[in-house]
Amino acid sequence: MTERGTAVVTGASSGIGAATGRALAAAGFRVVLGARRLHLVEALATEIGSQAQAYPLDVTDPISVDAFCGHIDDCRLLVNNAGGALGLDPIATADEAKWQTMYDTNVLGTLRMTRALLPLLVTSGDGHVITVGSVAAIEPYPGGAGYNAAKHAARAVMDVLRLELVGQPVRVSEVDPGLVETEFSLVRFEGDRDRAAAVYEGLTPLTAGDVAEVIAFVATRPSHVDIDQVVVRPRDQARVWLVHRDGT
Repeated sequence: MTERGTAVVTGASSGIGAATGRALAAAGFRVVLGARRLHLVEALATEIGSQAQAYPLDVTDPISVDAFCGHIDDCRLLVNNAGGALGLDPIATADEAKWQTMYDTNVLGTLRMTRALLPLLVTSGDGHVITVGSVAAIEPYPGGAGYNAAKHAARAVMDVLRLELVGQPVRVSEVDPGLVETEFSLVRFEGDRDRAAAVYEGLTPLTAGDVAEVIAFVATRPSHVDIDQVVVRPRDQARVWLVHRDGT
């Protein structure tokens, strides 16, 4: 197996993050897994084996980010996966606290992790930052303003990072999924399982593994190949708001 160096994955306790940890380990990376739910990332590290380590990480907390990154001596790949949406409130009744949380997680969390590990990524001589965005970063939709704004901002951060690093040995990529059946909707709807399940009814959504395979593909291209952006959707989704469901 090719030895590809160390990959750091945030939000690795479930869903896309956990699947990405598995996919990158299978591709030859040593993986460092971070999430708030330490017992889940520890279980994942045990599952993967000796090439995985797990530590607590809350990307909204600078102290937690510093402590997590203190465990990392070298880094060739950073996957900024931690993020998420809260609610579908229209702007007229927007909950500022939810907006603040979404911004702090999706944007400032990405900033904190990237800034902390950028020196190691440059020193590696073949660094790579992959941020898991969303089609929400390119397609606004009613009720999504807070999440749209956060993902648009995260995309802007990656665009500027790419500009600032031109000539440096670091690639910058973004993977933007459409409908993926994970805990995403359950979190968005505050544990309402019926409402979360309805998001995926009548269609075959992407799985976390589908997205992880794309991330691993992007991460394993030759070092001179920088895949700036990948948009990946289920076949039944043409836009955020245009979805075919069985019987419709």
